[in-house]
Amino acid sequence: MVEYEANIGLEVHVQLSTKSKLFCGCSTRFGVQPNSQACPVCLGLPGSLPVLNKQALKSAIKVALALNCNVANKLKFDRKNYFYPDLPKGYQISQFDKPLSYGGYLQIDDERKRIEIIRVHLEEDAGKLVHPELSAKMSLVDFNRAGMPLLEIVSTPQISSPAEAHQYLSLLKSILEYLEISNCNMEEGSLRCDANVSVKPQGSSGLGVKAEVKNMNSFKGVKDALKYELSRQRKALAGGERIIQETRLWNEVKGITEPMRSKEEAHDYRYFPEPDLVPFVIAPAEIETINKEIPELPNVKKERFKKDYLLSEYDAGVLTSGKFLADYFEQCVKLHDKPKQISNWITGEVLAQLNLRHLEIEKLGLSPSHLAELIKMADKGDISIKTAKQILPELIDNNISAGEIVKARGLIQLSDKDKLTEIIDEAIKVNPASVGDYRKGKISALGFLVGQVMKQTKGKANPRMVNEILKERLEE
Repeated sequence: MVEYEANIGLEVHVQLSTKSKLFCGCSTRFGVQPNSQACPVCLGLPGSLPVLNKQALKSAIKVALALNCNVANKLKFDRKNYFYPDLPKGYQISQFDKPLSYGGYLQIDDERKRIEIIRVHLEEDAGKLVHPELSAKMSLVDFNRAGMPLLEIVSTPQISSPAEAHQYLSLLKSILEYLEISNCNMEEGSLRCDANVSVKPQGSSGLGVKAEVKNMNSFKGVKDALKYELSRQRKALAGGERIIQETRLWNEVKGITEPMRSKEEAHDYRYFPEPDLVPFVIAPAEIETINKEIPELPNVKKERFKKDYLLSEYDAGVLTSGKFLADYFEQCVKLHDKPKQISNWITGEVLAQLNLRHLEIEKLGLSPSHLAELIKMADKGDISIKTAKQILPELIDNNISAGEIVKARGLIQLSDKDKLTEIIDEAIKVNPASVGDYRKGKISALGFLVGQVMKQTKGKANPRMVNEILKERLEE
């Protein structure tokens, strides 16, 4: 039986977080009235002239450098011609033969595999088709998105599995967040991904016939779509069918990819230089200045977390997977210098709450000061770990401090040694059989005595202190 290996290349489109569009002054705000942010330039009306957004160019160079790309000293823009209802000009201003940057790479799988990046270039977005639910015969066009600044990041087809694709996208998104050039919100369309997928007999040279898969709206969607498409192509080849080069759409409801159109080649777009934007040179000094502004990136931060905070590979990886999460951890450590305890809480209880609520850390509503106070109270023995975990959701829901909850509900642990010793002595006195069992080597008898003390104190006794004092008194 012939075994087939996968070749996956990803084209990621990132909307840059600029205040205005790529070639005009229209606002980039999301969720406003349809067609309220469109002007003659982004609509391509006669006589209008584009002007490049300087901040968009700077952000693009920052991404290129972070992805180890060579930044071109001379670049130009081109017209990419195609005719869609949501493309008002009938062409898109993009870059063809002289992109912003080229020849980069991204290390994945704990840096054991390098995915080459062919190019990173700037282009403008098209508009958006809206399909009213009450009418299957009509589509509306919203041009607010037309002209939005996009960065296209194109990888080589070196990705060999859906899991690797997920790793690549997760790390890429993390880097973009660290650079603060995009909110990377897939629901708002700020991060979109197309995949070029092909299979070939294992060990053979060259590549198989590719299909481009579009309409994947989440990382899970990308993973699921790739799994299906690879399976489809393998079954087709095993059955003697020929793979057709085409564009396919991912149907999330049905869990399948469906044919959309035959795949275009470069000549189908009839690229030619954009006549309204002359080629220009980026000074090396400008590139160097931008390079100095690049912050500590995820992989570097992970190594620092391991070294400075003595965290494990796993914990450091989780905490640095997102800029906000890494910043949150370090803010907590500044307030309570117990990195391991804070790491355990964030990677455990806090992430569990995030998953439960389908939120990111910056939207959880749990301030670093409130979490640090909760951990500090548990560390000092003011409250038990169990109590701390129980009241965590209440901290989040009500945005109040642990101290307020503990005081209002009388949850402070009894940690007075003299008082606990008095209660323990009484428990020993009234339970001679259990004391005898313990002294004969029956360890479980200690648990019974601890339970009696906890019952007497209505669960408020510090369990650690109860165990310590009990052992001392029983061994006297």
